[in-house]
Amino acid sequence: MNTPPDSYIRVQAAPMEAFVKRCFLAAGMSDAHAGQMAGWLTGNDLRGVFSHGTRQTVAYVGHFKKKELNVTPNVQVVSETAVTATVDGDGGLGYFPSFRAANLAAQKAKEHGVANVTTRNHGHFGAAGLWSRVIVAADLLAYVTSGHQLRLQPGAPHRHAAGGSPMSFAAPAGEEPPIVVDFGAVHDLYDGEPHVKAIETLAPSATYRSIGLGSFCQILGGFLCGVPSAPERAKREWPGANQGSFMTAHDVSHYMPLDDFKREVDDYIRQVRQLTPITNQSDTEVSGGMEAKRERLWREEGIPVGPEHAKALQGLGRELGVELPF
Repeated sequence: MNTPPDSYIRVQAAPMEAFVKRCFLAAGMSDAHAGQMAGWLTGNDLRGVFSHGTRQTVAYVGHFKKKELNVTPNVQVVSETAVTATVDGDGGLGYFPSFRAANLAAQKAKEHGVANVTTRNHGHFGAAGLWSRVIVAADLLAYVTSGHQLRLQPGAPHRHAAGGSPMSFAAPAGEEPPIVVDFGAVHDLYDGEPHVKAIETLAPSATYRSIGLGSFCQILGGFLCGVPSAPERAKREWPGANQGSFMTAHDVSHYMPLDDFKREVDDYIRQVRQLTPITNQSDTEVSGGMEAKRERLWREEGIPVGPEHAKALQGLGRELGVELPF
């Protein structure tokens, strides 16, 4: 899904970020929120997470134009204890309540050893790894997931039970980049993917694991966050605010010395690099290692922007009256 394009032009991060910010401003977003969104989406491009990068600007602006999401949400913490909180997104994009939730989880875990924070009443929260990386930057273990409104129909494929199922785990390291696992449980099993039947036939256990993982994404990031299993029970001011998220943070130092833990993670990462790659692959990295390499390299060389990506942004710029800087 996030393989760099075969043909592309290189675009530096700064002009890309400036363009995306201008698009969100033209759509009615506040200057602060537009700047944050541009940074998050461009950052995903830099890591090669193109599916959740700047091309998503087109979809998000479309939600605002159709009045499906609130372009100027007032994000608020609506309930809180020492180790828990719930953040309401006021019908806007999920990025803003998720950023607040990740920082709250990190703060509370630093104070009390562990914290769980949920978000509700918002749209897409982006790549789960955005928020696990906020938590892991505070030297904490992280788990982040999201759920959305399911519309299960009798007779539909069993794999639909998994929903969208994004999740991310993260662990701090010492001299090495943190380990960041960021994926969807049913990637390669969505309707329209070319190998669905082959995977179900050759690896049914993998299919069931995907469904099981996705089910708990829905339980923690959906039901627990006010997203009902049946759409007719949903009550929403903004129709696109059909998602929630769950985040947990753990302070390693409550279990063992942090420096010892980081040393073990560093050692593990270096051992993994000495292993033989899986079939048809050329590299052996822990999760997040390849993305960290791309970010370092592409900050210098520029983001590889393929023809479809460029065309989508060009069309959006034309629609909003924002000049494309490449």
